[in-house]
Amino acid sequence: MNKYRKDPTKHHLRERLKHARASLTTEERAEKSRAIAGILLGLLEGVDTVMVYVAKEPEVETLGLIEALLERGTAVVVPIIQRETRTLRLSYLEDTGVLLPSTFHVPEPVGHEIPADGGSIGAAVIPLIGFDDRCHRLGYGAGYYDRFLGTHPGVLRIGVGFACQRADRIPAEAHDIALHCIVTEDGVTRAG
Repeated sequence: MNKYRKDPTKHHLRERLKHARASLTTEERAEKSRAIAGILLGLLEGVDTVMVYVAKEPEVETLGLIEALLERGTAVVVPIIQRETRTLRLSYLEDTGVLLPSTFHVPEPVGHEIPADGGSIGAAVIPLIGFDDRCHRLGYGAGYYDRFLGTHPGVLRIGVGFACQRADRIPAEAHDIALHCIVTEDGVTRAG
């Protein structure tokens, strides 16, 4: 049996939270994304290597964060979606100019990969559709990040989303990996 099968409760919650996120204007998303990046830069101070997802609309924008990390000398790793195996391949990113829309329209360093080892990552900035105050994350439903986090338990797990993506409770299953904290434009929610 597929442990990542579709849960109807999660499906309805996912649709509601996607709608809440989509209701933000482009300007609101840009302003809130800048606030989130500022908070993240403080949290990531002193981390040598950070994995950061590259955003697609209407996610929290991450290019500004990536450029700021690169400017201060932090090694940035981006995930590359492996659709066939539902896993993430990792690549260092030294120049955001090489990013092109790829799998699921996610920008990836197509043709410019610099292989990275997950064991070198100190913190991971992870997208989400929803979250709760226990730092449970509702993702897109395929388990890519849960698989990665399950094999790299020492990574600081930071979810990012807009405050409108908060839910009272995210149903968590055995394979769902909770995050250490969630960053929104309103600040940081920490687990426990």
